[in-house]
Amino acid sequence: MHELVVLGIASQVPTRTRNHNGYLLRWNGEGLLFDPGEGTQRQMTLAGVSSHRVTRICLTHVHGDHCLGLPGVLSRMVLDGVAHPVHLHYPASGEDVVRALVSLATPGLDLRRHPHAGPGPVAAGLEVRPLLHRVETYGYRLVEPDGRTFLPDRLAAAGITGPDVGRLRREGRLRGVRLEDVSEPRPGRRFALVMDTAPCPGAEELADGADLLVAESTFADDDAALAARYRHLTAGQAGALAAGGGVGMLVLTHFSSRYTDVDRLAEQARVRAGGATVVAAQDLDRIVLPSRRRPGRAPRTAPR
Repeated sequence: MHELVVLGIASQVPTRTRNHNGYLLRWNGEGLLFDPGEGTQRQMTLAGVSSHRVTRICLTHVHGDHCLGLPGVLSRMVLDGVAHPVHLHYPASGEDVVRALVSLATPGLDLRRHPHAGPGPVAAGLEVRPLLHRVETYGYRLVEPDGRTFLPDRLAAAGITGPDVGRLRREGRLRGVRLEDVSEPRPGRRFALVMDTAPCPGAEELADGADLLVAESTFADDDAALAARYRHLTAGQAGALAAGGGVGMLVLTHFSSRYTDVDRLAEQARVRAGGATVVAAQDLDRIVLPSRRRPGRAPRTAPR
């Protein structure tokens, strides 16, 4: 399962229709919760997301709208009896803030902290790159290993059936039949999350080749001066980021409360997004990651 559940899209302050940040990514048996702002626990309930699904929590930085929901989420996990380890990734410079937030949570969770202070892998398939914001900030990138897809007609012609298919996958050769004779390459999917930042090389590295890119779009292009002052992206800059990386789908989020209608921001992103599908996220959206095995892109599903 590769699915993104949008728990909140507001920048700085929530509005009547937008909760603070929060994104739950279901990825090959793991559940990664990114930037839980205030109200994330409630949004998880509204979205039908069990706390048992969360295996990792990833903070891009320690500004309040990206982390103040952490104590509530951790306390809820204890209340729900979550027994598996939960890994918490965050910038090392935010250690004091993270410790304070964790200290407010109900004790009893097997929480394992993993501060990072530079680019690179932080877990299997999960890596970070530095962004350009007012405090130390990192974006996250998930890369699925490449694999192979079996071709039924070739398997049948080769007489490979049942358990022998799994054996061929494991061993690479069976009764003179090679794995590559009856299958084709299947590129692994790639996901990237770019939050508060001005345009920078780290954001470009994260976006490169992403099937789905979640990017902040705090300001409209008309307010580019504000974006530069506070080190955020405009909608057009988010679109350009997607185009430069050959992104399949761009999900815009982290909207300033000054914009009650974000359709204008989505259009500004589309103008510069190249071939990427552009979606302006809404609270409680569920977005299935597009498959690299098939042409086209998966549309956003309706909120639940």
